[in-house]
Amino acid sequence: MRAKLNIPRFLFPLMVLVFLFTSFKSNAQTQTQAAQPSFVPIFAQHGVNDTIICSAVVYEGDTIEAKILAGVYVWGKRNAAARAEWTRLRNAVYVTYPYAKRAGWVFSDIENHIAHNPNKQEVTRYINSREKELKKEFTEPLKNLSVYQGKVLMKLINRETGGTDCYDILKELKGGFTARFWQTVAFVFGSDLKQPYDAKGKDAEIESIVKEVQRMYGYSG
Repeated sequence: MRAKLNIPRFLFPLMVLVFLFTSFKSNAQTQTQAAQPSFVPIFAQHGVNDTIICSAVVYEGDTIEAKILAGVYVWGKRNAAARAEWTRLRNAVYVTYPYAKRAGWVFSDIENHIAHNPNKQEVTRYINSREKELKKEFTEPLKNLSVYQGKVLMKLINRETGGTDCYDILKELKGGFTARFWQTVAFVFGSDLKQPYDAKGKDAEIESIVKEVQRMYGYSG
């Protein structure tokens, strides 16, 4: 049975990109000098029956359509453990990224509503109303997240909010005491609300999977 990540539910709403370049080279046994391909963008004419813009490679007089293929991972027989770990991470990103995307939008929307409101009671009422709304929308789908998926989700929330971790979000919206309480709960479950996100460092693999998800489902950003 998987352990469940018991952190505030309102918070949750909150392949490596591999390019396959086709290289062309002449056979040394049949040619004395290698032909150098020239890359020329070919643009379609805009008309009733000709409206598709595409790129092509011109090689030795032949025009060949150029496309960027999807990333491909190749695993050796001895890398079964690495493959299993990558698959687990990829699945977690696919499951949690939509929630993180939603979290980024919700947090930004809440900030915009309370940023210039000096009335603390109105701010509190607004935050509580949004929390109630989000609990109703996301409680059921998020209850089955594992601790591992919860960690990935918190990293992705950090990504989607531009570097604001879950602890800071709780602190800003619900106060320092609430943030510290749930941070303690997270530690009990082997997690941390202050999950950092390093897209070019240790989280580069997550970032590459995020890009894959974005391409597949049309997300932006």
